[in-house]
Amino acid sequence: MNFTRWSARLPGTQRRAAARTDTTLSPDRRGDGSVPAARAEQLTDEAPPVPAVDDLPTRDVLDRVPALVALVHGPDHRIAYVNDAYATAFGVRPLGRGAREAFPELDALGLFPLLDQVQRSGRPRTLKSRKAPDGRSYTFTCTPVTEGDGGGDRGVLIFATDVTDHAEAAARLRASERRQRETAVTLQRSLLPQELEEPDDLRVAATYHPGGTEAAVGGDWYDVITLGGGRTALVIGDVMGRGVRAAAVMGQLRTAVRAYARLDLPPHEVLQLLDGLATEIDANQIATCVYAIHDPNEGRLVYASAGHLPILVRDETGTVQRADEPTGPPLGTGGWMHASGSIALTPGSTAVLYTDGLVERRNEDLDEGIAALERALSGATGSPQVVCDRLVRSAGVTPDHDDDVAVLVLQHPARKGAEAELFRNATLELLGGVEAAPRARAFASGVLASWRFPADLHDAGVLATSELVANSLQHGTPPMRLRLRRTDRRLIIEVTDGDDHLPRRRRAEPGDESGRGIAIVATIASNWGSRRTPGGGKSVWCEFVLPKP
Repeated sequence: MNFTRWSARLPGTQRRAAARTDTTLSPDRRGDGSVPAARAEQLTDEAPPVPAVDDLPTRDVLDRVPALVALVHGPDHRIAYVNDAYATAFGVRPLGRGAREAFPELDALGLFPLLDQVQRSGRPRTLKSRKAPDGRSYTFTCTPVTEGDGGGDRGVLIFATDVTDHAEAAARLRASERRQRETAVTLQRSLLPQELEEPDDLRVAATYHPGGTEAAVGGDWYDVITLGGGRTALVIGDVMGRGVRAAAVMGQLRTAVRAYARLDLPPHEVLQLLDGLATEIDANQIATCVYAIHDPNEGRLVYASAGHLPILVRDETGTVQRADEPTGPPLGTGGWMHASGSIALTPGSTAVLYTDGLVERRNEDLDEGIAALERALSGATGSPQVVCDRLVRSAGVTPDHDDDVAVLVLQHPARKGAEAELFRNATLELLGGVEAAPRARAFASGVLASWRFPADLHDAGVLATSELVANSLQHGTPPMRLRLRRTDRRLIIEVTDGDDHLPRRRRAEPGDESGRGIAIVATIASNWGSRRTPGGGKSVWCEFVLPKP
């Protein structure tokens, strides 16, 4: 094989050849008195000229380059040339043999389909960073070549550059990013509730899906907090940003929400406190959040939103309602007074709280994603976990999703038959003066007896009722109301009045004639608390855990 007969049609070769043709002096002009170039150079003190590229022996150049070079020709890619670097890397290859037989390393790299494509199309192709059997990584560039200028037998010039250092650096970078992501995911999951609290009147389920391997973990979170007295707080939020920092901010906000929830404040006041805290944590970090409270006595979900997506509620008939207002700016922006709103959550209803990863898609309006979620929710039935999984599937969330997804589903079940007997309410308006106390004790005694509680629980409930009513009569103002409520797990006694001064437990001195009522209630009850009611006034409650059947 005469190697000098082959010409690699690399980009720019024809252009440079044409330029040389235009600038070369004709023989006629060389004889008209001009001095030959070589002689002119000898007559000067300048350094000898550097040889032109065309004057260099092609084979000597290719033999000396550190890159791997091979030339094959014909439909079966017979070997025409292999340079010294290729022979050093993979061994000497006999000329004239077929590449599939003589180049097992190229076969292992899947290079032959590329050779066929280059030979058919006449266009160069590149295969980036492939690890060869020798353990090193190469980038292969295959360029079509023709024999002579007539475009005869076509071959392919294989040029392989060693990119092992770059490949190893990229692998180290990917491993570092993978470790950072695993750390962020571990932190994120550890900061989320490991087990959701189980309210008496609600059934809840939640799920969290981190973004795919190409997406850094965000700061999505959710929580369920039992407030006592049968009330439940539900929260979901999303910290803007990615990685460990977002997860750490999320953990601080979630901890703060649980602390503020114990104050039993209205939802908008909780968000107001969170807004100030988010600014203190990081002035450049913002977060969206929805905080909602469910009271089974009211049959509504009272909520406040800080720039978060609307709550969706599906009733028994399958009609979905969107809780759009009111919505304030995200946490951390400051200078905004949040407001509370409410939406009906009657028995048989299902509510969904979610983050933007569930409904937001590129090149698609956000309202379209929410509308699609509404349609999926309207037909979603079953337990909260079944509904949760169905919504995630309908949204097309996969392991390589480009954003975190958090979903919280709660149901207020419609109870019937024997189960309904375990959830009962009894209410008494406390009218008149001091005579209201004995009426309240008699009312409580009769109700607890009809509910067939054990004698010790009956007596403790009557005593707690007497102390709470006496406290309200002495320190509160009308209107006053006594409510007894039982669930399948506990007895709840609640007294409301029109005064907004909350009682506190204190140590009564031996000579004091008052101050022992709350202390007695706190001693005999499993839990107790107080809160201000939205319309003014307060509610004081206590609860007793029912014995297991």
